[in-house]
Amino acid sequence: MKISETPLSPAAATDELPALKTNLKTLSRAQLSDFCRERGLKRFRADQLFQWMYQKDVRNFHEMTNLPKTLRDELTETALVGTIDPASQQRSADGTIKFLFGLTDGHRVEAVLIPDFEDDGSAKRLTVCVSSQVGCVFGCSFCATGKMGLLRNLSPGEIVDQVVKINTVSEETYGKGITNIVYMGMGEPLHNYSAVTESAAIICDEKSLGLSPKRITVSTVGLTKQIQKLADEQQPFRLAISLHAASDEKRDKIMPINSSLNLKALKDAVQYYHQKTEMPVTYEYLLFDQFNDTAEDAKRLARISKWAPSKINIIMYNNVAGVELLRAREERLDAFMRALRDQHVRATVRRSRGDDIDAGCGQLAIREGAPKGKTIRKD
Repeated sequence: MKISETPLSPAAATDELPALKTNLKTLSRAQLSDFCRERGLKRFRADQLFQWMYQKDVRNFHEMTNLPKTLRDELTETALVGTIDPASQQRSADGTIKFLFGLTDGHRVEAVLIPDFEDDGSAKRLTVCVSSQVGCVFGCSFCATGKMGLLRNLSPGEIVDQVVKINTVSEETYGKGITNIVYMGMGEPLHNYSAVTESAAIICDEKSLGLSPKRITVSTVGLTKQIQKLADEQQPFRLAISLHAASDEKRDKIMPINSSLNLKALKDAVQYYHQKTEMPVTYEYLLFDQFNDTAEDAKRLARISKWAPSKINIIMYNNVAGVELLRAREERLDAFMRALRDQHVRATVRRSRGDDIDAGCGQLAIREGAPKGKTIRKD
């Protein structure tokens, strides 16, 4: 099966947006410059608009006070600044905050703020787990999002808006802004390649949040052509591979994508990526009880880790209702980590956060009243 960037459109043209107005939040940086140039505006006006929208989170043109009043009036007539609306927040006992955002077409997505703390209780690292799609087409058996199917892509602006609005909450709650972003929320990021890469560029822009690309990680289930495209374009952010099984036999059982893009194809893509970028990759490996947690699994994972310079995050799974796979027991985790150390593998254990509010890895989903989208999964 051929996997390419999904043609499902973002909320650029919904019934709820005026048909003749351009939503500036759906435009890339280059497209925003084109929008201004076509109206006879000087180049710096695009910079001003960009800064108001993404750094200052302003959506009303009349609040953009360094624009001439005549331009503000014109923009009000011809354009708009779409935004996502925070619908609710839930705070976990461990400090994790899950956000529900409403989109202009009635769809909803979730995102998560994950704090790590110093010994004195102050926040040292504040990570946003951001969504890139409404649902997901790839139907991994352990993932609540995959049960939704894919409804549509998010636009670059909808992705960035999650970060901007969560950054405000981070400053209010923890006294500092976010430090890291992971594209590991709802959706397969590289299936919405253009919007994801553009949103990362916006986030890193000095007139936006100015975050270093080294603090951004984009995850994928293993879309090989898109991994190669990242390399060809020299995209500067970090790459993570959602591996979760170290053999084709086991990966086939839990990740439908593996039937068309198997481990051999993934190996070729990873090695191409490293050859072109000289950047390491991270493998994400959810540990499931008596499924992928044996000594033999550890040996296979060790061999995969040698494809290119890499590190491995062993993730303790947060159980999902209706999923037979369960979190590995502590004694099996310990044995698995010993087996990896014996193979001289660089691996760390990451305990999924926000379990009590369904904010952990694989748990994000819109359940109540949500329609079903497209999926490659065959039940």
